[in-house]
Amino acid sequence: MLQLPTSREEWDSFVAGRAEHSLDRAKQVVAELKDGTPRSAADVLALLNEGDIALSNASTFVSLFAEVHPDPSIRSLAETQVQLASTFGVERAQDRDLYAVLAAVDPSGLDVESQRLLSRTLRDFRRSGIDTDDATRSRVKEISDRLTVLGQDFSRNIRDDVRTIRIAPDRLAGLPQDFIDAHPAGEDGLVRITTDYPDSVPFRTFASDAAARLELQQQFLNRAWPANDALLAEILALRAEYAGLLGYDNWAEYDAEVKMIASGKAITEFIDRICELAQASAQRDVAVLLERARLDRPDLTKLTSADTAYYGELIRRENFEVDAQQVRQYFAFDAVRTGLLAVTGRLFGVQYRPVLDAQAWHEDVTAYDVLRGSEPIGRIYLDLHPRDGKFKHAACFGLVSGVSGVQLPEGALVCNFPRGLMQHTDVVTLFHEFGHLVHAILGGAQRTERFTGIATEWDFVEAPSQMLEEWAWDVAVLQTFALNEAGEAIPGELVARMRAAKDFGSGYFVRTQMFYAALSYSLHAVSTTDITAVVRELQGKYDVFGYLPETHFQASFGHLEGYTSAYYTYMWSLVIAKDLFSAFDPTDLFEPGVAGRYRDLVLTPGGTKDAAELVADFLGRPYAFDAFGRWLSGS
Repeated sequence: MLQLPTSREEWDSFVAGRAEHSLDRAKQVVAELKDGTPRSAADVLALLNEGDIALSNASTFVSLFAEVHPDPSIRSLAETQVQLASTFGVERAQDRDLYAVLAAVDPSGLDVESQRLLSRTLRDFRRSGIDTDDATRSRVKEISDRLTVLGQDFSRNIRDDVRTIRIAPDRLAGLPQDFIDAHPAGEDGLVRITTDYPDSVPFRTFASDAAARLELQQQFLNRAWPANDALLAEILALRAEYAGLLGYDNWAEYDAEVKMIASGKAITEFIDRICELAQASAQRDVAVLLERARLDRPDLTKLTSADTAYYGELIRRENFEVDAQQVRQYFAFDAVRTGLLAVTGRLFGVQYRPVLDAQAWHEDVTAYDVLRGSEPIGRIYLDLHPRDGKFKHAACFGLVSGVSGVQLPEGALVCNFPRGLMQHTDVVTLFHEFGHLVHAILGGAQRTERFTGIATEWDFVEAPSQMLEEWAWDVAVLQTFALNEAGEAIPGELVARMRAAKDFGSGYFVRTQMFYAALSYSLHAVSTTDITAVVRELQGKYDVFGYLPETHFQASFGHLEGYTSAYYTYMWSLVIAKDLFSAFDPTDLFEPGVAGRYRDLVLTPGGTKDAAELVADFLGRPYAFDAFGRWLSGS
């Protein structure tokens, strides 16, 4: 396992030393591949794999520490190492001599996985401009290097821009008492509420002061603005130029080529299809929200995104008798974390052994070795509470890529949950993100680095995580860890009401997701000089709540850096997740036969097969929209 530093003084040398050593080895492998030594096809690919492992070891761990390390100087150092690894990665993908060596490999005698590795690698060369002239390749490299820096700046601005509102204590009406107790007034007599999730989520859900909710939502939607608007404009222009240099109509077409969806045109068709499926449900539930809101504000004609969480919570409380504050008492953070490990351990046939002497980057971080039987198969780190300078959302990060016989997979779950009581939505998020982590570990025993862990097409990676959310709604599962202070399990009738209320708002949720998807796609398909105008137009078209004036959502839409034009991925994956879940017995989510088949046929293969094939192996048929449609219709 990776040995992390034991003191602050060791971190600089660890980050730079490990990254530089691994990068040097990756460069050495390229030189060896081009040295003219006669090698069999299998030997060429074995050496290529060794280079992939070295490059991954140079970049993966620093990508994590650039986002989570508490020391700004270490975060900066890690960013520099990410840039160096990225630069070499582009150089390697444009190396014509290396390409000639790989293109000369005869695939006929190779096994299926080796043939897949060769074909994917040659495809990467083409997508990096290997067939273009020297000037074009040089420009492609310049763009790639610049995009790495811009992406880091874009993410850093979101991470570092924590905004606040200051309000009188009486404007906390409606919030849980423990939230109020944790937010005393300052010397000026005002309470400080931040845009970080442990503040913003409960505030927008429970605060009865509509003006205060609106003020916080405006601040939330304006994080990293205006700085990121200029960065995003440059990012979009460079991506468009990159795609054009390689012969694609736009970046969205370039990006979609290697995903399940295959084309940019198919993205727009998918968005329209999902919007149509969600239309009736969205209209019905928005009408219910508006009717309830008018009891408080009779002159109200239209709801905004500052109202939806609050009135959605009121509807669940009043119409379904589900009070999120009552529900919270059953979800103490420590018990939820323990329960998550017990549930996933039982489901996937693994055990989590605490690593009590493990070093980490912060005292909040806990580490566990993952075992199947008595055999370690990986290590996970849980970094689950907010702090200054830390990644602001929830995500799984790799630390070490697993390669059979070489190194075990290691990953980190990075979230921003409260330390005390959690909302059930937080519990669902924790299960979702842990789905990525367990996928990375279970799929982390491939013989090639290219296909290890979460290495499927990018528009499938959310499906296993979205499916794991279902275990956070099952009464038998919840009663194993959802206990109040008296040790009483969450009542079955309360969970039944929670499930009845669960899908209220699914239609308008889906429509909002399709706004995000349409924005992600459109910014990469059509040139614009006014990004906020595009946000306003698309939000008016797709999001039933419309645009909130004087806000700039795009500046803090971090997925524009990671997912680029492919945010549709979340809903595409959800279609597949609903279909995957249809194979499980709802009366016994731990039934070992189906759970074992799912683990072995979908998660364990990593990226050694196309995602559609993995799903068909498990379901016994191609995936379909039927289960998703039933979910949207409430049936």
